[in-house]
Amino acid sequence: MVNLKKYNVVLRNFGLILTFFLLFSCAEQKYYVTKIEAKDFGITNKNNSNVAIDSFIKPYRKRIDTDLNTPISYAPETLDKSGKYQTTIGNLLADITLQRGNAIFSARENKQLDICLLNNGGIRSIISKGNVTLKTAFEIMPFENTSIIVALKGEQILEMLNYFIAENKPHPLSGVQFTISKTNQPINISIQGKPLDANRIYYVITSDYLSNGGDKMDFFKKGIEKYDINYKLRNILMDYFKETKTITSSRDQRIILE
Repeated sequence: MVNLKKYNVVLRNFGLILTFFLLFSCAEQKYYVTKIEAKDFGITNKNNSNVAIDSFIKPYRKRIDTDLNTPISYAPETLDKSGKYQTTIGNLLADITLQRGNAIFSARENKQLDICLLNNGGIRSIISKGNVTLKTAFEIMPFENTSIIVALKGEQILEMLNYFIAENKPHPLSGVQFTISKTNQPINISIQGKPLDANRIYYVITSDYLSNGGDKMDFFKKGIEKYDINYKLRNILMDYFKETKTITSSRDQRIILE
């Protein structure tokens, strides 16, 4: 006769052993990199023969170079960054960003832009006298910055102008005019031709970098609302070039010294 008591003990012990085995086998295993190997793989054509990378990308490069270097507009004079508080290229960039950004903003939000503020350091090249191409836009704005609209109170606009004076740099500015007093204070401030209203909300278009407080523009971080219109600053410039036969810059006086 089978001894059931002993049989049950064996089954119970076997179950415990199996449980411990499964627990340890499922424990997290750590892996370590002990060796890194690299291997070259040739780019092949339809006949599966190796071809040089340069030959492979040559047709694409040629097409891109053609597109980028084809004249699409003309500049009768060089627009650059020379100037104490304003520059010809800065005025142009701020004006077209304000205009083209406003077309989208008003259509989507039924609101009007008031001001554009960019940073002088973000302009990396000039518009030379002569033919203007898409490559010109890439040289001026090589970064992928997009345009952001920030809703600011009147007091933040005042902070913005005080920042402008303290920086003493020709940051591109459009939509606002003011005088720098003998004590370095912004006075006679007008926005879109009207006096600054401390109780009003103003809509300022800038770059995503600056909207987050880049270049110490902390007043943007106090904005009560932000809008991303999904329009890269470089694309604004490229679209302007495509639609404008002659590139010129406004020379109106936006910052006046007392």
